[in-house]
Amino acid sequence: MSDISRVPINLCYEDIEPGTRFESAVHTVTPAHIAAFADVTRDHHPLHLNESYARSQGFPSVIAHGLFGLSLMEGLKSELRLYEETSVASLGWDEVRFKLPIVAGDALRVKFQFSEKRPTKNPSRGIVIEALELINQRDEVVTLARHTSLILTRAAAQESAATG
Repeated sequence: MSDISRVPINLCYEDIEPGTRFESAVHTVTPAHIAAFADVTRDHHPLHLNESYARSQGFPSVIAHGLFGLSLMEGLKSELRLYEETSVASLGWDEVRFKLPIVAGDALRVKFQFSEKRPTKNPSRGIVIEALELINQRDEVVTLARHTSLILTRAAAQESAATG
């Protein structure tokens, strides 16, 4: 895994090496985070907001939305700044699996590796695929996913920096 203090910033397509692994910092989920996500997404199911109800369904506390975990994966990965100024777009998430509930109090981190890369028809961009795991404080995988990103090539990034 990578030392977060030495993670490269602004990777270009040419810099991506399949098999390279990274790990994010830890984020502890609170009931307030879950409630804020419920408000933003308008999903106010009692599993996410009512501790008594969540306990009645066998959970130790309120649980986060599955999409909360997926969003957190992207946020924790973004904090590494790998593509700070070289990301063009997210092309989508595939093979998403919610393996275990995310419970208020969980301390989560994302581990991921570059699994594939391929050029596009546009020579200024390439496609990178990442395999990600969201891991809790017990080293259990709570969410799995694959993410596809469109990344600038080195020449395009240099041109963008010169004009921007």
